Amino acid sequence: MNATRQLGLWACVALVVGNIVGSGIFLLPASLAPFGMNSVWAWLLTASGSIVLALVFAALSRAFPDAGGPQDYTRAAFGDATAFVVVWAYWVANLVGNVALATAAVSYLSNLLPGLAGAVAAPAATFGLLWVLTGVSLYGARAASRTQMATTAIKLVPLIAVIGLGIWLFATANPQLHNAHLAATPFKLGDMTAAAALTLWALTGVESAAMVACRVRNPDRNVPLASVLGAVFSAGITVIACTTVMALIPAAQLTHSAAPFADAVALFWGGTAGHAVALFAAISCLGALNGWTFLNAEFAAQLARDRLFPAAFTRVSARGAPVVALVVNAVLTSLLLATSYGKSLTAVFNFMILLSTTATLFMYLLCALALLRTLHTGALAGARGRSTGLAVAGALGTIYALWTLYGAGREAVLWGIALMVAGLPLHAFVRMRARQTAVVTAQSS
Repeated sequence: MNATRQLGLWACVALVVGNIVGSGIFLLPASLAPFGMNSVWAWLLTASGSIVLALVFAALSRAFPDAGGPQDYTRAAFGDATAFVVVWAYWVANLVGNVALATAAVSYLSNLLPGLAGAVAAPAATFGLLWVLTGVSLYGARAASRTQMATTAIKLVPLIAVIGLGIWLFATANPQLHNAHLAATPFKLGDMTAAAALTLWALTGVESAAMVACRVRNPDRNVPLASVLGAVFSAGITVIACTTVMALIPAAQLTHSAAPFADAVALFWGGTAGHAVALFAAISCLGALNGWTFLNAEFAAQLARDRLFPAAFTRVSARGAPVVALVVNAVLTSLLLATSYGKSLTAVFNFMILLSTTATLFMYLLCALALLRTLHTGALAGARGRSTGLAVAGALGTIYALWTLYGAGREAVLWGIALMVAGLPLHAFVRMRARQTAVVTAQSS
């Protein structure tokens, strides 16, 4: 077995599910409470859009089984410059997202240890979590994979508990249900669109298996299958669980909740059960942080191997861990966290997910367009007999990404564009070094 290809099908599914089912599912009910029933429609549309995007990545990964991710897909369709801008924005988006994940973990842990919500304790605990999970990935892909599979199993416990509670309460017509505000909410397209931009944060990660294809055994089979299986499962459990929480807690109370799932369980089973759910939710956030830490470092290393990032990012440890990429990721994520010092956990989380989601959307948009482009030019391998279905998936993925960008709002889109433009100096530097290396090589020969 190739030592670099250590991930099988179920490890890939765990990576996809673990990265999708992270902090969003546990904190977003509070953010979505003001939208009422419009958020339910947003969940359904976002779930459908995420499955479509999973099909896009499945098609691209099957056509390019040795690709390193969206940089290779977009390069095949649009060239080097577009590939770099897309992957740079995505890499930075993941750094930003890791701040949100660590913040969410500390937010839920503060339900157990209120002192963690303090102005000094909160950032200190968040820094600690970032570096501990960086250490796990430094130990190697196998350690990160096993951690991911374990935390993915653990995180399902509170979701199943809340869903089971909701089913029982609905079945018995329990008068404690507070779902009247959902049914009474008038439909507003603007509210649904705005809610969809938030719900996408809870379902980003469908691309996770494709991003580490170089680590996957039998990637032409396992990557597409894991992408679709992970997206369908995650979308289903996320929509049901979050909608259940919104029906269990009054909207006015839910809006101010720092731990919605824990509060929902505590209403019916007491504070001890609520604390237990908070612990499981924190572990879920940590599992997602573990997955994204591993994925983003592998991504940076792959970009360096493709000469899109500095060559130093390719350095690996004896266990094959991308040491430089992991350390740089941790340092930059820590700096991002430091810029938010003094803000509340909720304020940090909301800003970071908006910025991260918007930057990710640009990558989704261009990958969907890349599917259409390579299908049109004939560069998409294995498309014979499936061209109509692939064209529909690419078109729907493009429409969905554009619609969600619109929902994110002008400020978020401008931040996303600014992130992409900020990478251009690095692109120029890498190209200059590549030319210098080529000249030296030519002269020495």
